[in-house]
Amino acid sequence: MSDTNRYIAGVGGELRDGWRDQPHPRRLSEHHPRRVEILRRHDEAQRANLPVYADPLSGFSVFTADFLAARDYCCESGCRHCPYIDEG
Repeated sequence: MSDTNRYIAGVGGELRDGWRDQPHPRRLSEHHPRRVEILRRHDEAQRANLPVYADPLSGFSVFTADFLAARDYCCESGCRHCPYIDEG
Protein backbone atom coordinates (compact mmCIF):
# COMPACT_ATOMS: atom_id res chain seq x y z
CA MET A 1 0.00 0.00 0.00
CA SER A 2 1.44 3.40 -0.91
CA ASP A 3 1.93 6.11 1.71
CA THR A 4 -0.36 8.48 -0.16
CA ASN A 5 -3.30 6.06 -0.16
CA ARG A 6 -3.00 4.79 3.40
CA TYR A 7 -6.01 5.27 5.65
CA ILE A 8 -5.67 5.16 9.41
CA ALA A 9 -8.04 2.69 11.06
CA GLY A 10 -10.49 4.26 13.48
CA VAL A 11 -9.27 7.80 12.82
CA GLY A 12 -10.07 8.42 9.17
CA GLY A 13 -6.80 10.26 8.65
CA GLU A 14 -5.25 10.00 5.21
CA LEU A 15 -1.57 10.68 4.70
CA ARG A 16 -1.00 13.66 2.40
CA ASP A 17 1.17 13.53 -0.72
CA GLY A 18 4.83 14.23 0.01
CA TRP A 19 4.30 13.88 3.77
CA ARG A 20 7.73 12.39 4.44
CA ASP A 21 9.77 15.12 2.71
CA GLN A 22 7.64 18.25 2.86
CA PRO A 23 6.38 19.99 6.00
CA HIS A 24 2.68 20.63 6.39
CA PRO A 25 1.97 23.44 3.87
CA ARG A 26 0.27 25.71 6.41
CA ARG A 27 2.89 25.18 9.12
CA LEU A 28 6.14 26.14 7.41
CA SER A 29 6.04 28.81 4.74
CA GLU A 30 8.04 28.35 1.56
CA HIS A 31 9.38 31.84 2.32
CA HIS A 32 10.50 31.10 5.90
CA PRO A 33 14.04 32.50 6.27
CA ARG A 34 15.34 29.27 7.89
CA ARG A 35 13.34 26.79 5.78
CA VAL A 36 16.42 25.17 4.20
CA GLU A 37 18.04 24.64 7.60
CA ILE A 38 14.80 23.31 9.10
CA LEU A 39 14.37 20.80 6.28
CA ARG A 40 18.02 19.75 6.58
CA ARG A 41 17.62 19.12 10.32
CA HIS A 42 14.40 17.20 9.70
CA ASP A 43 16.04 15.03 7.02
CA GLU A 44 19.04 14.29 9.24
CA ALA A 45 16.80 13.29 12.15
CA GLN A 46 14.74 10.98 9.94
CA ARG A 47 17.85 9.32 8.47
CA ALA A 48 19.10 8.73 12.03
CA ASN A 49 15.67 7.34 13.08
CA LEU A 50 15.29 10.08 15.69
CA PRO A 51 11.79 11.17 16.71
CA VAL A 52 12.69 14.88 16.98
CA TYR A 53 15.12 17.59 15.92
CA ALA A 54 15.89 20.98 17.47
CA ASP A 55 14.19 23.96 15.85
CA PRO A 56 16.96 26.40 14.80
CA LEU A 57 15.05 29.47 16.05
CA SER A 58 13.47 28.36 19.31
CA GLY A 59 15.53 25.33 20.25
CA PHE A 60 12.29 23.45 20.91
CA SER A 61 12.01 19.81 19.90
CA VAL A 62 10.01 19.24 16.70
CA PHE A 63 8.57 15.80 15.85
CA THR A 64 9.59 14.26 12.53
CA ALA A 65 7.06 13.14 9.93
CA ASP A 66 8.06 9.49 10.37
CA PHE A 67 7.46 9.67 14.12
CA LEU A 68 4.07 11.32 13.67
CA ALA A 69 2.97 8.82 11.00
CA ALA A 70 4.03 5.88 13.19
CA ARG A 71 1.61 7.05 15.90
CA ASP A 72 -1.28 6.33 13.49
CA TYR A 73 -3.32 9.38 14.44
CA CYS A 74 -3.30 13.17 14.24
CA CYS A 75 -3.17 14.81 17.67
CA GLU A 76 -4.49 18.10 16.19
CA SER A 77 -1.70 20.10 17.85
CA GLY A 78 -0.55 21.80 14.65
CA CYS A 79 2.68 19.83 14.21
CA ARG A 80 5.03 21.23 11.56
CA HIS A 81 5.54 17.85 9.89
CA CYS A 82 2.04 16.43 10.41
CA PRO A 83 1.63 13.74 7.74
CA TYR A 84 -2.17 13.82 7.75
CA ILE A 85 -4.58 15.62 5.45
CA ASP A 86 -6.66 18.27 7.23
CA GLU A 87 -10.37 17.67 7.08
CA GLY A 88 -11.24 21.30 7.61
